[in-house]
Amino acid sequence: MPSVTYVLPDGSEQTIEVKSGLSVMDGSVANNLPGIEAECGGSCSCATCHVYVEGEWAAHYGKASEEEWELLEFLDTVQENSRLSCQLVVTDAEDGLKVTVPEEQG
Repeated sequence: MPSVTYVLPDGSEQTIEVKSGLSVMDGSVANNLPGIEAECGGSCSCATCHVYVEGEWAAHYGKASEEEWELLEFLDTVQENSRLSCQLVVTDAEDGLKVTVPEEQG
């Protein structure tokens, strides 16, 4: 299974295995990691699963869709590498992915 490292709001890191086909949000919720609230359950209708995609992975996943950006643009913590973790599907190609969870969510 691919591993994903989450840099949590307190600065600590947690690396977990996320089953291929699930989202970065799913991995966080299943492991009760702090910071990703996922209020809409992954339907891309809130911004409570906002993360920063780190390093080379930002280019790998590309830019947010228009629908996703409409939610992100209202966050005070939005950056160029901001994405909604519900929209980041993990496959074997994402083994080693690293995301940072901002201190404040939507």
